[in-house]
Amino acid sequence: MVDTVPPPRVADPVAESSAATTPRKMSLPTLTGMVVGGMVGAGVFSLPARFGVATGILGSLIAWAIAGAGMLMLAFVFQNLAIRKPDLDSGVFIYAKAGFGDYAGFNSAIGFWASTIAGNAFYWVFITATLGAFWPGFGDGDTVLAMGLATVGVWLFHYLIARGVRDAAVINRIVTVFKILPILVFVVVLFFAFDAGVFADNWIATGYGDLGSLDEQVRNTMIITTFVFLGIEGASVYSRYAKRREDVGKATVLGFLSVLAIFSLVTLSSYSVMTQPEIAATRQPSMIGVFESVVGDWGGWFISIAVVVSVLGAYLAWTLMAAEVAYIPARNEDFPAFLGKENDQGTPITALVVTSLAVQGLLAATLVLTDALNFMLDLCTSLALIPYFLAAAYALKLGLTGESYEDVPTRTRRKEAISAGIATAYTLFLFEAAGLQFLLLSTVLLAPATLLYVKARSEHGRRLFTPTEMGLCAVIVAAGITGIIGLSTGFIAL
Repeated sequence: MVDTVPPPRVADPVAESSAATTPRKMSLPTLTGMVVGGMVGAGVFSLPARFGVATGILGSLIAWAIAGAGMLMLAFVFQNLAIRKPDLDSGVFIYAKAGFGDYAGFNSAIGFWASTIAGNAFYWVFITATLGAFWPGFGDGDTVLAMGLATVGVWLFHYLIARGVRDAAVINRIVTVFKILPILVFVVVLFFAFDAGVFADNWIATGYGDLGSLDEQVRNTMIITTFVFLGIEGASVYSRYAKRREDVGKATVLGFLSVLAIFSLVTLSSYSVMTQPEIAATRQPSMIGVFESVVGDWGGWFISIAVVVSVLGAYLAWTLMAAEVAYIPARNEDFPAFLGKENDQGTPITALVVTSLAVQGLLAATLVLTDALNFMLDLCTSLALIPYFLAAAYALKLGLTGESYEDVPTRTRRKEAISAGIATAYTLFLFEAAGLQFLLLSTVLLAPATLLYVKARSEHGRRLFTPTEMGLCAVIVAAGITGIIGLSTGFIAL
């Protein structure tokens, strides 16, 4: 999951033009490093068990191939949109708004914001679950003690950010080292501990129980493969800083393939030292248990420290991002004006308060969730699919209509339309793979959020809905009511 720090925001465009300095141009290696650091987050530490419960080696290879192709097409979508629509720079939601109207843009923004909230809650559950391996009182991150520690952390970070701690670039570089180094050590050590017999038995893992058909196995891994690639849209954010424009595309591909190699090696190396049922039974973060089984107790401490340092740095970056995601639409009159307020330090304070309260609410829910860690992970990913799908669909719309391709060769337009078409189909497949439960849960959040849209439109005297938007709103509300009924009847199990 991404933990890239968002570019600094300056509220006053006049002040920005007078105070801005020329950014240092980035080389290809620097751009590639930013892509890698952005996508390698907390999710990688949970990969072994998430794959172990779903599939064997063959299924994991197919899953990574599908995820790799689909997410690479999505990366190209964001890169191409940055080139074709350079004026649309207010965040991912702006593509949905430009392509499909204000209400679609609003739902994209809410979906992205809610995804960051679920991701931030996941971080705290992840940290406390890691501590639970050494102090049982933390459990799997779902105990009162775990929630208490997480609560302290949420409001400590809130205080720091409210005081103006906004530039986390140095912290982010340090955190990236702490993430990559232990992962590489993990892969190398397990390579030398390779057990050919265990690896062969894990090829299809049919001897260990019924994992379902190969198609089912692959589908059951799609959410985790998507989660670990969240933030792939950030690869094109730094295009204006590149020494050479063509380096952006190269950095996107090189960085993505590097991350794909890291993720797939973590998965495959785990299958080489433990049987599939043993991997599946490993408590999260599962890299700890797998590594400890090979090197002993020190391995648990080694990976655990890496997890805590990595996730704390990621949480800081994503709290900044979550506040920005609520602040920017408010400044663009798509969210109510109160979310666009700043304090004396220039921090979007109201958006930050709402963000911290939302994370706190999800943390409270961990006390009643059956599997808090995986629930937060799946919810975060499902919500992120909304802006991803709408952005891909907008890129496809541009390619089919020819808008913004007036002076572009037909071959280029066709190639970019194909990439957008594949990305659109892939995100639709991910909705299906996520399942009805998380689709309905998403609408449980989106339906009441429509009140914010109504308030924002009313503040500026705008028409509330077009006929098409009214129909979409009715569908979302109906699905949200269905989701609430499902929760109350037990049809949707938490």
